[in-house]
Amino acid sequence: ERAELGTGIAIPPKFWNRKRKCVSSSLPDSFGAPEKLNEKIEQELKKAQQIVSLGLQRKENPLDFFKEHYNSGRSFQDIVNELDNVDNKKFLNDIYLNKDIYFQIDDYIKTKTKKVSADMPRIYRNMKDHLLAFETFREMPITFESLDINFYDSFVDFLTYDYVLARRKKRVVGLKTNTVGKTIKQFKTFLKDRIKKKIIVDFDMDDWIVLQVEVDAVYLSVKEIKAINDVCLDKHPHLMDYKSDLMLGCLTGLRFSDFSKIKQDDLRDGMLFKKQQKSDHWVVIPLRKDAQRILANRSFENFKPLTNAEFNRHIKNLARLAGITEPVTHSYKKGNKLITETKPKCEWISSHTCRRSFFTNEFLAGTPVSLIMKISGHKSERDFFKYIRISPEEAAYKMQDIWKE
Repeated sequence: ERAELGTGIAIPPKFWNRKRKCVSSSLPDSFGAPEKLNEKIEQELKKAQQIVSLGLQRKENPLDFFKEHYNSGRSFQDIVNELDNVDNKKFLNDIYLNKDIYFQIDDYIKTKTKKVSADMPRIYRNMKDHLLAFETFREMPITFESLDINFYDSFVDFLTYDYVLARRKKRVVGLKTNTVGKTIKQFKTFLKDRIKKKIIVDFDMDDWIVLQVEVDAVYLSVKEIKAINDVCLDKHPHLMDYKSDLMLGCLTGLRFSDFSKIKQDDLRDGMLFKKQQKSDHWVVIPLRKDAQRILANRSFENFKPLTNAEFNRHIKNLARLAGITEPVTHSYKKGNKLITETKPKCEWISSHTCRRSFFTNEFLAGTPVSLIMKISGHKSERDFFKYIRISPEEAAYKMQDIWKE
């Protein structure tokens, strides 16, 4: 099929060079300059080709799309901008009209991805997966209208006693209390966002309690950190970068999302200036010699940030090589059951152990809590002390030091 549309250029047919497909140079001045007319024809032809290509990209019928959007009075960019505006309006209308709860969660994740730490979208997707599993379990669709205190109670019970964890060698049923609490917290945050944007009507969530219990957690002592630092990796060269980042985490107190992405520009005068990705706040951290040495030897241009999952897996091996293998028993709640589990200490270590270790070691060394909080970014001592993990014996020695002072 062919489409013939006017270009807005009118000349006598005898001044059109059919062979060269251009205006003849003998065209009288009264019709315009041939060079400018030919230039305009080339521009219109290019625009026509761009419109057809755009129609194909948008999976439209190219001929119909061309007829609808070609107009000699508009540039191709004007057409693109106009279509973008139409698409944006359709998109916004979809957000406000489409009340499917999973569509809204996907939109929430999309809007948050560039504003939160790299790990947060995964947490949002976990929350969505938990909802989908609950919907399948109860064989009823989840809608915004179905959300009330009865939904909350049933959802918490399902996550605690009936949810089957995916990708496990052994069948594991039920989530830990704090994991259930994290899902409820993220779901409430999502709902409040949709309420704030007036996508859904406000409703009472005061009784939607975010369950949380204090958990056992390990930290690495100064002696253990030194043992890891002294591990010879001649036979395990692939662990070098993981060792360096583990040391940086323990020596700076930063979260994994921050210490794994330190840049050259963050270093000035023996200090580390870092904007925390999670809280969006600046902290200034004095660097110990070991931390300065690690960063001085780093090739920032070629350094590839490590993934959290791989980091957690490899630092367990590092701790094992350093001999940090004494059995440690931890307990956690799943519903109303208290479950205890004993594993070598190296198996309990994760990226968050670094942050906990820094705060605990600084606390034991007598650094004022107010100064440590300037580095940790905590706003309250209550939140800060959740990170302090010392044994009864260490607490007793700490008390003796205070008495001496």
